[in-house]
Amino acid sequence: MKIELSEQSLPVFEAISSNVRIQIIHLLSKKSMNIRELAEALGLSSAIMTMHVKKLEKSGIIRSEMTPGKGGAAQKVCSLQMDGLEIAFPRKDVIHRESRRTEVSIGHYTDLNIVPTCGICTTEKVIGIFDDPRYFLDPDRVNAKILWFSQGYIEYKIPNFLLSSENPEELEISMEISSEAPLTNMNWPSDLTFFFNGVNVGSWTSPADYGGKGKLNPSWWFDDVNQFGLLKRLIIKKEGTYMDGLKLSDVSLDQIDILNSNWTFRIAILEDAEHIGGVTLFGSGFGNYNQDLIFKLYYTKLAQEERAQI
Repeated sequence: MKIELSEQSLPVFEAISSNVRIQIIHLLSKKSMNIRELAEALGLSSAIMTMHVKKLEKSGIIRSEMTPGKGGAAQKVCSLQMDGLEIAFPRKDVIHRESRRTEVSIGHYTDLNIVPTCGICTTEKVIGIFDDPRYFLDPDRVNAKILWFSQGYIEYKIPNFLLSSENPEELEISMEISSEAPLTNMNWPSDLTFFFNGVNVGSWTSPADYGGKGKLNPSWWFDDVNQFGLLKRLIIKKEGTYMDGLKLSDVSLDQIDILNSNWTFRIAILEDAEHIGGVTLFGSGFGNYNQDLIFKLYYTKLAQEERAQI
C-alpha cells in the first residue's frame, strides 16, 4: 500500500508505532490467528489484545471476521491485509507533477485464454453458467464486474492520452484481486504474472481466495464463493517495478514503451508457475473496494520555454 505523508494517514502511523502491534503483524504474516491465539503468543490478556487489533483494523493493515470455533462458539479471526507499505514524502517537483487516470471495467478485456474453474457475473446476474469459458465471450460480458479462472490469462487494452509536452514519470495500476480456489480457501497461494505492452514486469503471489463477506457484494451473491480481494498497486517507475512498495523486477518505465498511443495489460497464471492458484478480479459493486482496474500515469509538464525549443 502507498500512503501520503498527511493527516489522513495518521491511523496507519499510529498502528505501527507500537512494539506489540508490530509483533502482531509478524505473527499474522505467517498465518491467520484468533484473538486468544495472539494473546497467548504475546503473553497478554484477550482484552488488551482486542484493543491492539482494533487499531490495526482501523488502519486497514489487518482484517477480522467472526467464524465458528471449537464447540460452535464464535471466534474473531485476524488476517493480514497488506504485504508492504510505502510512504510518499513531499517532493520539490510535486507542484509540477500531474496525473491522468483511466478506469477500465472488469468486463472490457480484449483478449483471453482461460481454464476452468471460471465464472463471470454482472452485479445483477451470472453470465451463462460457471466453469464454461465460452461465456467469457457473451455480449453481456462488457457489463461484468467480477470474473475468475484457474489458469491462463486475461488482457486489457488502454488508450494513452499523454501529450508530447508531458514527461511520464510513474505508472500506477490498482486492482482488487485474489486467488481462485474451489469455493474459498484462506491458504491458496497463486503466482500472478503481469505483462505491460508485452513485457513481463514481474510476479506477485496472492495468498488466498477470501471467504467471509465482501462489503459491496450484491444481496444475491453466493456466500460460499469469492467474497473480496486485496487492493494491490502495481507501480512501474524509472527505477523498476514494485507491488505496494516491494520491488518485483528491474523493468523500468523506459522499457515498456510507455509513449505508445495504446497500452496492453495482461494478468496471467503461467504453466510453469510454482503456485497455480488462479485469479479473481473484483470490479465496482463487488468485494471491498468500489473500483475497477485503474491506470494512473504521473507526469511532469515541460516549462513553456523548454517546449518552444523542441
